Amino acid sequence: MKSMRTVRIAVAALAAAGLVAGSFVPAHGATRSTVVIHDTNPLTGFNSGVSGYNLTANTAVGYLTGMGFNYYDDKKNLVKNTVLGSYKVVKNSQTDFRVQYTVNPGRVWSDGTSITGVDLLLSHVLCSNKYAIAAGLGDPAGKVASAFNASCYSGTYNDFIVGDPVLSDDKMSVTVQYKGPLADWELYGPGPSPVHALVLMSEGKKALQSVADNEAAKARFLTAFQTKNTAALTAMAKVWSNDYNIQAVDSSTNPLLLVSNGGFIVTGAVAKQSVTLKANAKYNSGPAMSGSVDTVVYKYISDGNAATQALANGEIDLYSGQVTADAVAALKQIKGVNVVGGVAATYEHWDLRVAAAQGQPAYTGVFANANGQKAVDLRRAFLMGVPRQEIVDKLIKPINPDAVVLRSVFAQPGQATYDSIARANGSSFFVADQAALNQRAIALVKKWYPDAQANPIKVKVLVPGNNARRAAEFALAQANLKKIGFDLQGDVQVSWSPRIANTEYDVVFFAWSASSTAQAGTNANWLSTGSNNRTGVNIPQLDQILKSVTVPLAPTALAQKYISAERILNDQGLTVPVFQFPTVTAYNKDLKNVKPAPLSPNLVWNYWEWAY
Repeated sequence: MKSMRTVRIAVAALAAAGLVAGSFVPAHGATRSTVVIHDTNPLTGFNSGVSGYNLTANTAVGYLTGMGFNYYDDKKNLVKNTVLGSYKVVKNSQTDFRVQYTVNPGRVWSDGTSITGVDLLLSHVLCSNKYAIAAGLGDPAGKVASAFNASCYSGTYNDFIVGDPVLSDDKMSVTVQYKGPLADWELYGPGPSPVHALVLMSEGKKALQSVADNEAAKARFLTAFQTKNTAALTAMAKVWSNDYNIQAVDSSTNPLLLVSNGGFIVTGAVAKQSVTLKANAKYNSGPAMSGSVDTVVYKYISDGNAATQALANGEIDLYSGQVTADAVAALKQIKGVNVVGGVAATYEHWDLRVAAAQGQPAYTGVFANANGQKAVDLRRAFLMGVPRQEIVDKLIKPINPDAVVLRSVFAQPGQATYDSIARANGSSFFVADQAALNQRAIALVKKWYPDAQANPIKVKVLVPGNNARRAAEFALAQANLKKIGFDLQGDVQVSWSPRIANTEYDVVFFAWSASSTAQAGTNANWLSTGSNNRTGVNIPQLDQILKSVTVPLAPTALAQKYISAERILNDQGLTVPVFQFPTVTAYNKDLKNVKPAPLSPNLVWNYWEWAY
């Protein structure tokens, strides 16, 4: 299901490759029409718009099966998808900013149903708090969560939208009104969703219907949208929020779940093993398929050595993962393979829980806000104890010798304002020789726990599984933090993303991967109502700063906003960034036009060009 462009994606270091019994074609076989892609962790669901499911694996499959009005290339350029349609500003004043989105005639879903402006309206349902409340679906920012468990609520779109989108008389255009100029406005527009399939599934249908029946179902969606029919929308919400959260696809799977307007359609999946996609014969929503690939298989192999051997054996065509230096060396020894390095717009970070996220039981652990200054001191001590330089030196520099410890969650090395932000954002508190940091941390801990080194404070940490680098990172942190007085108790979970918000954990560490260049792209992580705020951060001053970066700003003014926000994060001891992800992609030399990109979906952004 496509809606607004996702700004941040939790990285599970995953890739995909699909295997259905009897359908696998060896990568170096004679057909030369199948691309088999590897990564580490498996797909968890087909709807990355559901809270907790915005993982890179899920969004990559979503990209292959859904096209919107734009996409990013490998140079971070936003490219308009004029095949699907067009969009333009139709009114521009300080109090009234309007954008019209128009679908080109003749665009169709994979089941032959026309794509129209009606298909753009679900985005509003998924992103507007006011609409959810008015339609009786709940309050996404309140105690009663919306029936649609969508990660888009309470974001920039919600803050700026005025009323409901207006559908044109011919039903091919939708006009969205904002309360004023909006930075990165192109990223917040609606995307098409097969609303007819959603309606049919909510009515109990378990098979594809005729085009006439589909068009009638789309008309019922429009009526429900315009009248804010609570019962009908709630039934759709149940399907949208739950039914797409599957890992296996076979003959018993409802085909309505798989309706696509992308170049491919999911035809099979084996839970935790593979996903197989076949070319969409009716695809006409994006760049023409100029290559020769008609099948994409995502194959999940957690063991790096096994994945490398699979590439050498010709069982996979494209390898990408969180590799070690030894793995890079092994990849370079494989004949007939190109190995490409780079840096992704992805950063590793450690976050400390301070309160409960929405829908979670109260958090009363060691870092809870309820503990006042004691919690702040312990949080800052803990973050000083994360041996960031050692992690970078041992795990990242062997792959990228230029890697540095990160000092900002809003900017990354290479950006024009990174150095100025890092100098003024309060991150210097966490920068020193590790021995010196440990001594300062010990002093803070002893204020509250004088015997902590003899009787360390137990801290439960969520550890992403199936990831050798993360296992090594945790071991380094565990060893150093023990010196300070913290006993890290790791809970290794392969399916870790849905657990990030669980209040049983005091600490989580993973990575955020950017899917856009939006200046407010990090807001969802730190706003009190942010969809990615899983650690309970709720600071009115921080909210005020973050909401102020949604309007057009000059680079220097924007940098000052980031500095102010990060000073709060650092003063409160809420998070530390560790490193920017080095990327290593190895692929079959016979496969042409593979162009790894820094933004998600890193590998498949130009799948229509792939050819043998």
